[in-house]
Amino acid sequence: MVKSLKLKCECRMYLNKLTILNFKNIAQTGIDFSPKFNCFIGENGSGKTNLLDSVYMLSMCKSSVGMSDLQCVMAAEEFFMIDGVYNFSGNIEQRVTVSLKKGESKNVKFNGRLYERLSDHIGVVPVVLVCPYDTGLINDSGDDRRKYLNALVSQIDRNYLYNVVRYNKLLAERNRLLKQQIFSDELLDVLDMQLADVGQLIYQRRKEVIEEIAPVVTGYYSTLADGGSQVELSYRSQLNNSTMYELLQSARERDRIMQHTTVGIHRDDLVMTFAGRQLRRFGSQGEQKSFLIALKLAQYDVIADKSDVKPILLLDDIFDKLDASRVERLIKLVSDLRFGQIFITDSNKVRLSNILSGLTVEHKLWQVSKGEFEQIK
Repeated sequence: MVKSLKLKCECRMYLNKLTILNFKNIAQTGIDFSPKFNCFIGENGSGKTNLLDSVYMLSMCKSSVGMSDLQCVMAAEEFFMIDGVYNFSGNIEQRVTVSLKKGESKNVKFNGRLYERLSDHIGVVPVVLVCPYDTGLINDSGDDRRKYLNALVSQIDRNYLYNVVRYNKLLAERNRLLKQQIFSDELLDVLDMQLADVGQLIYQRRKEVIEEIAPVVTGYYSTLADGGSQVELSYRSQLNNSTMYELLQSARERDRIMQHTTVGIHRDDLVMTFAGRQLRRFGSQGEQKSFLIALKLAQYDVIADKSDVKPILLLDDIFDKLDASRVERLIKLVSDLRFGQIFITDSNKVRLSNILSGLTVEHKLWQVSKGEFEQIK
């Protein structure tokens, strides 16, 4: 049984229509989606992931795979445009448009109104993505896990994103000061107080979210793995045992020598364990993938609980390394009414067809080839 949050979210949201021009390998397409399951079959490189990335960009104002905005413009073209029409409870339509023309700034519009700050859009149409790149959360540096944590909290707390931007600016300013041969201690004192204030706010918000999400991750993993070994998610921070200001004061001399700030929330990390040991070292590929899916489903619960709407769930080529029983349990989980609209991609037609044959809820299916989408009736 999944230990999950009691979602207060009652508002249904789904992406009704999507129009794409010159985005990566998609020259032009227009698609009407199902409010529940939308499935895409195609070979690697056909455009399945690019379609999901366009949906992600409508929510997060950037690509999910680390590509720059300019790299998202189709080769030999001068611009890209993504236009999404969302349906909210009560048949209220809201339109989000993201566009970029070479040599100009990216534009993000909500119902035709241009955002002055892209950060104001984060969380308006929330999204959760599960994809092969998620393995970096386990195997790569702490920077990847901090970015993930920032993206999670930003969708439920806009002030958090403002604080992260502010912290990074103050940190860069402090590091520039430390690199100077001679500088004013009074100026460093002022920076330390400002950095400590905003750093403490970020730490507290991260701590609250991880404490809330951790037991949900454990519950989802237990369901996906049908019991199995216990997994845990915890938050490692230097601020667990000291305040940000105390850390800065105690590390000042070391920071002078190193010429950069050696303490603070920019060194925080997420700790993932499997049967009491490091998941990265002792978890199999299937166990690691199950943990990541459990993490993202728990993320979904937290966002849905704190938001006015249920996020869109994007499942991109996630069935490899999962045995048939785990796939079956995952599909059963997300078929539940607690989940809203879902996008699924797979390169294995037989596997996805078998998954769809077991669905009793509404779904649509597309064949994808060279950036073109053909609906299969």
